[in-house]
Amino acid sequence: MTGQANFYQRILQALPDDRNKTCLTTELGRAVSYSELVATTGRLATRLGQLGVRPGDRVAVQVEKSPEALFLYLACLQIGAIYLPLNTAYTGPELAYFFADARPGLIVGTTKMVPAILEIAQGLGNALVRTLDQDGGGSLMDGLASLEITLSVLETSPDDVAAMLYTSGTTGRSKGAMLTHLGLISNAEVLTQEWGFTAKDILLHTLPIFHVHGLFVACGCAFLSGARMLFHASFDAEKALDHFAQATVFMGVPTYYSRLLANPRLNASAAANMRLFVSGSAPLLPETFHHFRERTGHTILERYGMTETGMNTSNPLRGERRVGTVGQPLPGIALRIADDTGKSLKPGEVGVIEVKGPNLLKGYWQNPEKTTEAFRQDGYFITGDVAYEDPDGYICIVGRASDMIISGGYNVYPKEIETIIDEQPGVTESAVIGIPHPDFGEAVIAIIRPQNPANPPDSALILATLKKTLAGFKIPKKMIFVDDLPRNTMGKVIKAELRKAYAQLLEK
Repeated sequence: MTGQANFYQRILQALPDDRNKTCLTTELGRAVSYSELVATTGRLATRLGQLGVRPGDRVAVQVEKSPEALFLYLACLQIGAIYLPLNTAYTGPELAYFFADARPGLIVGTTKMVPAILEIAQGLGNALVRTLDQDGGGSLMDGLASLEITLSVLETSPDDVAAMLYTSGTTGRSKGAMLTHLGLISNAEVLTQEWGFTAKDILLHTLPIFHVHGLFVACGCAFLSGARMLFHASFDAEKALDHFAQATVFMGVPTYYSRLLANPRLNASAAANMRLFVSGSAPLLPETFHHFRERTGHTILERYGMTETGMNTSNPLRGERRVGTVGQPLPGIALRIADDTGKSLKPGEVGVIEVKGPNLLKGYWQNPEKTTEAFRQDGYFITGDVAYEDPDGYICIVGRASDMIISGGYNVYPKEIETIIDEQPGVTESAVIGIPHPDFGEAVIAIIRPQNPANPPDSALILATLKKTLAGFKIPKKMIFVDDLPRNTMGKVIKAELRKAYAQLLEK
């Protein structure tokens, strides 16, 4: 790995000598050169300075995907601010928690969300708020073209925090995972090498840029290789197929692949120009893996990572990509399957994945207790994902130690939904689980024990309440009323039994 400590400096080092080369093209045909990337990023760095953003300040961003949103991220790296991207589906109550916890020096949102954001900001002591819309307009951008371009890049230490993303288990509130410049650099460099990225590649980028997959993995590989991106605002199977002929690499969550398979246009001819399809953020169903290969002749490369670590393992670019596995540990990353004490288990034995390497988070924001709990004394991070290693060193994930659900590539934490359902009139208790879904990977369903089984509460009213508070991807696809829930001797609901009992629910 290079000696550059600031990730943006490392990106600048990798840019092509010809800065007029196209960096990305939007689906509307707008072409952005590397020269424009550097200039707009530099002007945004100037603007952030004018607004009083200093190194270490959090910049919370909930905006639609656009080139300007990407440049805002780079500008934060450039000045040493901590970039905090937030899912665009989050509602006001969800944002209020993140803002109160992170205490951002600047909040950037869309014009549509600004009324809610301003109300929250006033409660936090009038935090500074600016707008950035999908078309590149907004108060953050007003007069930007007249600003001087900041060219200097703050010299950061490898363990300085570059970005903060919120994640959590099934108990307690979300935690801010502090990701370092070193972690982002090391992961991007390893993936660029392992997946064979070069300046000749064209990445079809349809992922959101508020999480690891779309922002750090996809954009990181493109930036460090000088590849061009076809930068789509969102995923649409028809539009993706329209652009396969122009692209060489595609990254997606399993939901994208199931939707592509549902389109009759997907065949070997449509994918003839592609060299690599990558899947992650949720488990890829074996039938999706096999059907995609049958239809296109391409074998999807599945990898494994998480918010706190970036990517940990990958199936090989050259070599066997095994269905049902996430490949082997990436270079520079030590991985073990361990028991509850951290002792390594033998191949074939099921335990928890623990990893160690430069990719790890620095810790959880203002939460030293959770940070200590997450690490072994020898520096290994306890992922909470349950797996085993096959005889050839491929990692096979069999579940999660927590009950977290991954639906459409997004993390869903059951406790958050259960808390709201349990507060509704007529409800005694609920258990939220994920069950197999052909499109989303996992679908959220709620099993509810009513106070009066003969007269259960109105599920429509419960859904309406949930929709007022939670993002759409967290809303249960089904609600089932039962007389009782299965429990262990300690009285805890056994969710494994529920998942087994309702595994075929959506197939009926």
